[in-house]
Amino acid sequence: MTHDGKDAVVCDNPAVGRYELFVDGELAGLAVYTLSGDTMTIPHTEVQPRYEGRGLGARLAKFALDDARRRGLRVVPRCPFIAAYIERHPEYADLVVG
Repeated sequence: MTHDGKDAVVCDNPAVGRYELFVDGELAGLAVYTLSGDTMTIPHTEVQPRYEGRGLGARLAKFALDDARRRGLRVVPRCPFIAAYIERHPEYADLVVG
């Protein structure tokens, strides 16, 4: 079965400092973060190879950035994927520190 990402579920797992994306109950991707005061640093994002090309990385990035905004956090996008996502979606540029 192929998935287009519509059935994916993203959630925050603060105990391990990452957003997790699940497809059919299987961990398909994650975005690691650390918090320091009101700043969230995102150093790494990945989608498992079998799930690539379905827009899941974008879903993960959007969820993480929307959550940061909802929580009143600033973002340090150390992950190249997250940085590129913000460049393509300037509505998130105000979250970026520096």
